[in-house]
Amino acid sequence: MTQTPQTDDSMVAALLRERAGYAGRKGKEDRVEAVDEQLRLRGYSPDGTRIEEQEPETPETPQKPTEPETPQEPQTHADPARTAPPKGRRARRPEQA
Repeated sequence: MTQTPQTDDSMVAALLRERAGYAGRKGKEDRVEAVDEQLRLRGYSPDGTRIEEQEPETPETPQKPTEPETPQEPQTHADPARTAPPKGRRARRPEQA
């Protein structure tokens, strides 16, 4: 009993086979619903046909262009005039650097 796949997508084909196994079995309605949901997420109906994707409606009023953000200078917490290391630390000697 070999069936030809209705789709080239192997995941959708597997879901359709799984659904066929659960369909008609008493107490497996929840599994059929779960498989149907996965098929819808992949753009297929429970019978294996491709669902036409609807384009989202675009607003008719044009949006004004947003101004590009100006790059901000990074904020530093250290005092640029400081030349000595913080208290409790020793400066590295040039031969250690």
